[in-house]
Amino acid sequence: MASCRLVRKFRESVFALPATFRAVFLFFSYPNCFKGLIHSYMGVIRMMRILRRLLIGRPLHNQEMSHEKLPIWKAVAIFSSDALSSVAYGPEMIMTILVLPGTLTYGFMAPVALAILILLTIVTLSYVQVAKVNPGGGGSYSVAIHNLGELPALTAAAALFADYTLTVAVSVSAGTAAIVSAFPVLIPHEISIDLFVLFAILMLVNLRGVRESSNAFVWPTYAFIFGILALIGAGVYQAVTRSGPVLPPESLSRQWDWTVSFLLLRAFANGCSSMTGIEAISNGVPMFKKPEIKNAAFTTYLMSGILGTMFVGISFLIMHYHILPIKDVTCLSVVAEKTLGRSWAYYYIQITTMIVLYLAANTSFNGLPPLLSILAKDGYMPRYLGTRGERLSFSNGIVLLSIVAGILIVVYQGNTDHLISLYAIGVFLSFTIAQTGMVKHWRQEKGKGWVARAILNGLGASVTGLVVLIIAVTKFFYGAWLVLVFIPLMIYVFRCIHAHYKDMAEQLHLDLNDLASDISDSLAIKRRNTVIVPIATPTRVVAETLKYAKTISEDIVALHIATDVESSRKVAEKWNQFNPGVRLVTVYSPYRLVIQPLLDYIEETEKKKRPEDYITVLIPEFQTKKWWHRLLHNQTGWILHTLLILKENVIVTTIPYHLKK
Repeated sequence: MASCRLVRKFRESVFALPATFRAVFLFFSYPNCFKGLIHSYMGVIRMMRILRRLLIGRPLHNQEMSHEKLPIWKAVAIFSSDALSSVAYGPEMIMTILVLPGTLTYGFMAPVALAILILLTIVTLSYVQVAKVNPGGGGSYSVAIHNLGELPALTAAAALFADYTLTVAVSVSAGTAAIVSAFPVLIPHEISIDLFVLFAILMLVNLRGVRESSNAFVWPTYAFIFGILALIGAGVYQAVTRSGPVLPPESLSRQWDWTVSFLLLRAFANGCSSMTGIEAISNGVPMFKKPEIKNAAFTTYLMSGILGTMFVGISFLIMHYHILPIKDVTCLSVVAEKTLGRSWAYYYIQITTMIVLYLAANTSFNGLPPLLSILAKDGYMPRYLGTRGERLSFSNGIVLLSIVAGILIVVYQGNTDHLISLYAIGVFLSFTIAQTGMVKHWRQEKGKGWVARAILNGLGASVTGLVVLIIAVTKFFYGAWLVLVFIPLMIYVFRCIHAHYKDMAEQLHLDLNDLASDISDSLAIKRRNTVIVPIATPTRVVAETLKYAKTISEDIVALHIATDVESSRKVAEKWNQFNPGVRLVTVYSPYRLVIQPLLDYIEETEKKKRPEDYITVLIPEFQTKKWWHRLLHNQTGWILHTLLILKENVIVTTIPYHLKK
């Protein structure tokens, strides 16, 4: 009984996955009994529909798509969580680099933070233009495909794929790090917490649709914004009103040499991780309520304003308290403790930070699946990524993103420092491509004010291109080389997929004029269809298969593979008693092989037929009532079917016979 319950729970967990991934999982897990399991699960599917409705919700009609659109106040939470949550680790990453040689470079934190703030302003203004020009979404990829060509577009798509998956991995890992700082007892369970949040919360909620995810995530995001702004306000007030210096001398000390210049560039590159997520709104313009472009632009400005305020405020408080790195304790946790003490307000900051860091991954869940759908429609990704699921979300893209992010978390053991080393280069590369494409767009359009817009996007392309070089150089040996290898590899994959779909389209293209002539020629030629029915012994399922065979051809052969003379004699006697009016052909197999002699006979028959003739193999197969009964029988029929469908000139059909008990 215990084993039956275990099997039942396993089946339930498998069938909670979307159909495509469920089939792949079963195929690779149980290749020898896959077909039997599929048939045995028909009853389980009905039960799983109830569980699926509880977890995912009822299917949504296409007409309900308008109800899934986001107003501005919800879009701020959905699209901004990634960018806003970066204040939990962005300023800390700057400080961590600047204290490597000692505290003499601590004073450069303010200039680095100011440079990042200026860059944020330029990128924000540039991406508002991207959203206006591409109301259909797609962001950098759409701009590049329309203005720069295939290679830049695929480079942007590969860069965004890397960035979005890293966003999920970094956000989830950073969220767990925040709560571990407050509750160190959870340190041994960090990876388990990461995976639970990723699959059981983020993936599941997003599979329920945009409206469900916005309802679940909007209030925690606003709670975080309120908490951080209150923390900054309290910290600044204390810094100004207390007797001590606003910025202590040790936080202003500087020392300049060439080594320091490299550290400053590296600190700048790390701090730029705070800007990831800016492009998400341009990728998801169609998800806004009307007027989509105006709402998307306003949301972008609002998000950047809040982000800039929080980034500068946290950087100031880090310098005010002269905070240094502490193992297993986040910098924001130290700032909150020094400002608020270990009061309920401190735990409020830590808990809301943990939640919003987890929710920051939701930006990727709203940005990458729509991008993958556009790539799929253009033929650069599998077609099934372009279709919406039952809840009008791109469910296959959501599952794919979750799996890739989960692999990154496991491989890097949830280490935020290591993951951030891979971070930002992808998003800034896509920034550069988008801004370059926008410059070409304005030069071609030459509408009112096009010169100013082209200059703005040109400045954005130049600055973000410089940032790409800085990140590539300063982070190359810290993991950036992996991204630089991954992007060309993804471009190769995109092109292989596109080539396959192009070849398939050419081969499947149907010319109606040619079709009419082909049908006329086919009717004029008398074709022959040889039907082969593999049998082990005369049974009811064989009889039903022969009935069907006689409806499609008069040339029928019952093929029996005999492993010894005595068994072949008994089958021949039964066949004569059965007398179905079909010729029995017996092939002796002294080595007790079954599949290969069948294939050899079919191949010999194929050599004898005319080019216009057909060979049809009908495989009799009974289907057991209970799933575990299938494990008691061999899978010869399924193996034969799988091998025969790989042959070019053989038609294969399975004739099922369902047992009643």
